[in-house]
Amino acid sequence: MTGHGRGECVRDGLAASVEIRCVNRRHAEVVVTLPEELASLEARARDVIGGAISRGRCEARFRLGQPGGGARAKVNREVALAYAEELRALSAALGRDEWPSLEVLVRCPGVLEEGAAPCDPEAAWPVLEEALRGALRELDATRRREGEALGRDLRGRIGAIRAAALEMSGRAPAVMERYRDNLAQRVRAAGIEGVGPDDERILKELVVFADRSDISEELARLGSHFEQFEDACGGGEPAGRRLDFLAQEMHREINTVGSKANDAVISAAVVRAKTELERFREQVQNVE
Repeated sequence: MTGHGRGECVRDGLAASVEIRCVNRRHAEVVVTLPEELASLEARARDVIGGAISRGRCEARFRLGQPGGGARAKVNREVALAYAEELRALSAALGRDEWPSLEVLVRCPGVLEEGAAPCDPEAAWPVLEEALRGALRELDATRRREGEALGRDLRGRIGAIRAAALEMSGRAPAVMERYRDNLAQRVRAAGIEGVGPDDERILKELVVFADRSDISEELARLGSHFEQFEDACGGGEPAGRRLDFLAQEMHREINTVGSKANDAVISAAVVRAKTELERFREQVQNVE
């Protein structure tokens, strides 16, 4: 599910902020952006985020500064000395004997590095972790709100599929009666004498048809899948992968009903169920 969260922490002379954005993905993907000096903390940050996110692409951006928002800068001495040597050489080539001023050097690209960590990563991690957990709490709140809306939509889809399955179940006995009547009409039209409704050949034909067109097992399994859907939605745990699996199983059962159906009413109900199920499967990809 999509969501956004921001967390801050000011402690031990440090001010940390973390911003997290999540978008829908079938699997979990975590991208962490840390200041270069804190790159060694990436694995820890990934572990914390991975414990809270099971699906979706999550991008986390970390910042570290001073309390009050004061800017920090670190002088990259190697770069500054390299500029100084080059400018000194240029001065000599021009026949002048002078060193570049500090004012000139600090304006050279790369000499001043903003956002450099004033302490080692181990000292910065507790502050960053607290800000990260605050961002994850806010992210969770936004994702829960989206999840509630998705839940209402998915329940509506399942309700429509239930209604279609109920129509299939109610229509199934009429299919056998219609086939029996059609078979009797064909016998009469063919002028075959001595063949009644209880004739062994007629009964065998009806048994074969009943076995071939029986959809009771498929409908029973569909009912079980509906119950599992309710369990998954009420479990309080991430259910996206489970719902994805249930959607595949429901699709299999509905397809089988469609292949067995020898009735226009059941076929129409199958089409409606497939349409709702396709929308259900699309929405499930957004569920964690």
